[in-house]
Amino acid sequence: MNRQLAQRQWFDDILAQNSQRIAESDQVWLNETRQQACERIVHLPIPQRKQENWRYTNLADLYANTFYSQTAPVTALHEEDIEEWIYSPADSYRLVFANGQCVPALSNIELLPDTIKIGSLRAALSTDGDLVTEWLARSNSPDTDVFTELNQALLNDGLFIHVAANVELALPIEVVHLNFSIEHNTLSQPHSLVIVEDGARVKLVERFISTGDSTYFFNAVSQLFLGEHAALQHYRLQDESRHAHHLSRVAIQQHTASEYRSVNIATGSAWSRTDMQVGFTGPRASCDIEGVFTVGDAQYTDFHLDVRHSQPACRSRENFRGIVHGKGQAVFDGRVVVDKDAQKTDALLTNKNLLLCEDAEVDTKPQLEIYADDVKCGHGTTVGKLDPDQIYYLRSRGMSKDAAQRMLCLGFAEQILSRVEDARLHEVIAAQVSSQIARLEEGV
Repeated sequence: MNRQLAQRQWFDDILAQNSQRIAESDQVWLNETRQQACERIVHLPIPQRKQENWRYTNLADLYANTFYSQTAPVTALHEEDIEEWIYSPADSYRLVFANGQCVPALSNIELLPDTIKIGSLRAALSTDGDLVTEWLARSNSPDTDVFTELNQALLNDGLFIHVAANVELALPIEVVHLNFSIEHNTLSQPHSLVIVEDGARVKLVERFISTGDSTYFFNAVSQLFLGEHAALQHYRLQDESRHAHHLSRVAIQQHTASEYRSVNIATGSAWSRTDMQVGFTGPRASCDIEGVFTVGDAQYTDFHLDVRHSQPACRSRENFRGIVHGKGQAVFDGRVVVDKDAQKTDALLTNKNLLLCEDAEVDTKPQLEIYADDVKCGHGTTVGKLDPDQIYYLRSRGMSKDAAQRMLCLGFAEQILSRVEDARLHEVIAAQVSSQIARLEEGV
């Protein structure tokens, strides 16, 4: 059997082994969605390096494993299994997912006002089915490939947030995605839907963590909708097992004068990839996507951004910084498209990287496609090493080489982290990045 047939068989086996684990729903729409996704998978190409979007990606280790959905309710999970909360229960609304399933016992959403809905997508399909299916059916889902369709084919649960028009949520929403494996390698496939209606304002913090050295495949799809003058601050902190595979697809649709700001931190997983797709459906919208990633030995981290300006007077900023060590590999693929009717566009795409040793690898590809003539656009990328003069200066003041290197790396990352205004959140993110830089020095 050649390699491509073997990879096709992997998807067939995943569907065969897991479809029977997912109970048929009483929602006709959901059953039809699953069936249609199964049919599309058969005709879609298998990702491989000959395809431009996957040219730097080695999927061999993923295809070498078999993964199983966990459909039984998670009842043995305790607060102690989550090492640290960012916010206290009094200071946030909290939702916990374990292997892609909502865990109500660890969640804190009882006192929500009627204008806000936060909870399980599976529950919302029963209580607010018309609302959920209306928004899920909208066409801002990520570009279709077999992994996105696999999520649809085994759709079972996920995050659901709906904030009514002109509501400003006073407390942040903290969502913890905890993954673990016990008897088998776990397949976790949440499908999340976040709707921020006209004039509403929300802060959402998502954390992706795991227990021990669990082996699993986290294959998530998120759809975010921002109405006119809506605002969403979105923080995504990934610090998972060094045996995990993490794939996230995030599709954002922004209407007139809306504001989306995202900070993405990626320090864990053996293999992780995040695809973010932004579409403007109204003028004067603003989008800021920033991130920091650290990559150590035997790690692969990949960010793909696709921002399409199809409306006039919209603004976008994409700014990512990477720190790479050992035989780690980092990929940044950023693409900004300005359509001919998107006059007065203001767009800037930046990626800067530090290589801490000769064996580390960074593949960076910023792209601008401009079809309008009245725009302000730019892009840039750098790959470099720490300045030996700066290291010498710090060592001459009594610092060890490792301490000097750590300070300079943190200073490099702080250019992004300093824009996190929430003091408690900044502290947590800085600690996550700092601990991973220490691991890089130790060669872990």
